[in-house]
Amino acid sequence: MQPLAPGDEALLDGLQRSAFDYFVQHTNLANGLVADTSRPSSHASIAVVGFALSAYPVAVERGWMARGDAVQRSLAALRFFAHSDQSGTPEATGAHGFYFHFLHMDTGTRAWRSELSLIDSSLLVAGMLTAAAYFTAATADETELRALADALYRRVDWRWAQHKGDAVVLGWKPESGFLHYGWQGYSEALILYVLGLGSPTHPLTTSSFEAWTRTYQWENLYGYDFLYAGPLFIHQFSQTWIDFRGIQDRFMREKDCDYFENSRRATYIQREYAIRNPRSFTGLGADCWGQSAGDGPSTPRQRVAGRRQTFYGYAARGVPYGPDDGTLSAPATLASLVFAPEIVLPAVRQWVTQGGERMVLASGFNATVRTPTGEPWVSEGTFGLDQGLLVLMLENHRSGLVWQLLRGSPYIRAGLQRAGFSGGWLTP
Repeated sequence: MQPLAPGDEALLDGLQRSAFDYFVQHTNLANGLVADTSRPSSHASIAVVGFALSAYPVAVERGWMARGDAVQRSLAALRFFAHSDQSGTPEATGAHGFYFHFLHMDTGTRAWRSELSLIDSSLLVAGMLTAAAYFTAATADETELRALADALYRRVDWRWAQHKGDAVVLGWKPESGFLHYGWQGYSEALILYVLGLGSPTHPLTTSSFEAWTRTYQWENLYGYDFLYAGPLFIHQFSQTWIDFRGIQDRFMREKDCDYFENSRRATYIQREYAIRNPRSFTGLGADCWGQSAGDGPSTPRQRVAGRRQTFYGYAARGVPYGPDDGTLSAPATLASLVFAPEIVLPAVRQWVTQGGERMVLASGFNATVRTPTGEPWVSEGTFGLDQGLLVLMLENHRSGLVWQLLRGSPYIRAGLQRAGFSGGWLTP
């Protein structure tokens, strides 16, 4: 990767530090749980805890947090999950080594009748393994941290999630059992499969990964051949932790591609869609693009290019098939820096000039919808997933730290190899 210009280095450093401050401000130090959003009375998200556990090593390396403080925060979370109620009752924290998607910040019990989430549990486990890979000192605290992370990973019963054969379910609820659908099409579940296949105790079967990849959709859009997924986050989440540069599974070998290159193409497709702007929203263009899952306006319909346009609030937006209401996700665009800095940096510079840090860190903004003072609509508060994604992906671009840590994990290596990956850094 090309070194950044001094001005861009300072810009990214400021944004990354501000994103990390989310975890300083919205964590319960007693149990390590982290709020889903900065909005009042937010419940904890287990996925956001995973991002926090991965962000603490970045903060130590960057000098934003003392190592001892980072260890204590990580230990609080690991101890909580190790001793949490795994009975699977409606008031529990989890079952079979997985956890409910949302938890009460104080008690850590299930919130919002949420599902036992396979993917969010996977992001949490990825954070645990990152912490264990970084905190390697022989001190009592760091030794305990590694032991807890290892035990929590080994406790996960991935095979249980293969409810009816090869397919892995999305989740489970105590009131109704397994959700009636599984993973179909390329998605952020890539990291779920790697972790599940790498388990030394309750691994997924290798046929599960092949069954999933058979549902992939290879397309040609705007002259790019790529593995389709509409929202940017799908192309980013697994690669937050796993370095897919130069390694290939069966599917990617057949396409003479890899998942990193695929995400680079997806990033360019997002920009091209904005340049074409087929639905004529305000502001979209070469330096204003990027759709993902996130917050958006819920305002009444308004007329756009002769049609009555609905606005979707929080939604997983994607290109080119939608949904699309003109809302962009600046965090998702910035997180694509690792794939295509040459087109990401101009957009980020423009947004900082127009709206400051707030526009870049907010979950979404929409220039078609205007405030009473004539400014573009910008989401209130910040979301933990966005902030964690920024911290980790910016670090991967700047130093490769998170990738390096997980490349050294025997579980990640085993999971990739059982999924059929080879080449690159996996070569003995």
